[in-house]
Amino acid sequence: MNIALVTGSAGLIGSEAVSFFSDKFDLIIGIDNNMRQYFFGNEASTAWNRNRLEEQFANYKHYQADIREVSQLEVIFKEYGTDIKCVLHTAAQPSHDWAAKEPFTDFSVNANGTLNMLEMTRLHAPDAVFIFTSTNKVYGDNPNYLPLIETETRFEIDASHPYFENGIDENHSIDHTKHSLFGASKVAADVLVQEYGRYFGMKTGIFRGGCLTGPNHSGTALHGFLSYLMKCAITGNHYTIFGYKGKQVRDNIHSYDLVNMFWNFYLNPRAGEVYNAGGGRFANCSMLEAIAICEEMTGKKMSYSYSETNRIGDHIWYVSDLSKFKSHYPNWNWTFGLNETLQQIHDGIASRL
Repeated sequence: MNIALVTGSAGLIGSEAVSFFSDKFDLIIGIDNNMRQYFFGNEASTAWNRNRLEEQFANYKHYQADIREVSQLEVIFKEYGTDIKCVLHTAAQPSHDWAAKEPFTDFSVNANGTLNMLEMTRLHAPDAVFIFTSTNKVYGDNPNYLPLIETETRFEIDASHPYFENGIDENHSIDHTKHSLFGASKVAADVLVQEYGRYFGMKTGIFRGGCLTGPNHSGTALHGFLSYLMKCAITGNHYTIFGYKGKQVRDNIHSYDLVNMFWNFYLNPRAGEVYNAGGGRFANCSMLEAIAICEEMTGKKMSYSYSETNRIGDHIWYVSDLSKFKSHYPNWNWTFGLNETLQQIHDGIASRL
């Protein structure tokens, strides 16, 4: 039997992976205990998405396990063993603001939980492909010291810089920088996944995501930029921009396109490889530009205000360079642009309200 195991299976990327892999594996095992509700409140609950997966996919089996507890994971790994061919680890505490409130919880989920998943895979399914969703926050605020210029609606990197054409590559330093506690816990996990590939020879891939987005995101004020922004645009709820005049730039990758990157890696895996994964020059926007799109799609002016206080360790300009991944996997490319993604988010939120 061919089995794919997905942590955070009711979240944005996990649920997209369940859908994408459902016709490619005999069984999809989902591990998700809805800690997103604990992190961000009832509006962030992923229970609706878990229910959707269980109703839609007959070969999906859900486990309410906690990745911080080895004993809970061991039961699952012992039951399925080497039938597990792919482990897709998307479960995380994803907010750098929230991490400062409960550092022990953040680190235990992001770092210890990743170590637990790696060790269970090594002991019980050593030939499985292990795919990890890291983050661009591993680079800390180093991108803020690039030569940036201010335009009417965004910050942009100087056209003479090597990063101008394609964005920030994987050689950008992750050292001597302020990460936020979330960034630090994800650095620990990122390096662990690399090490299990390089030291133990496991097939591990690390994907440093930009803004991951899509219609199945349970966006909140502390996490889920485009999803939460569109929710405010539809409902009329107030939105707060934190710092940088609203001109901070993010690249945005649709959950389908990211999971398709995972699939290409699974088909031809490497050991301890690191890839930046975002919208790149194909799909990026500033806060002000995103607000303008949301207003156009909803036909309503948004209610928003500006705070001079930026989030600690936040990026002023971040665009991912995917040249390395595209050179290794030339059959992959983006499918969904920014406007298409936002339209899907709009329609998804509207259907649930």
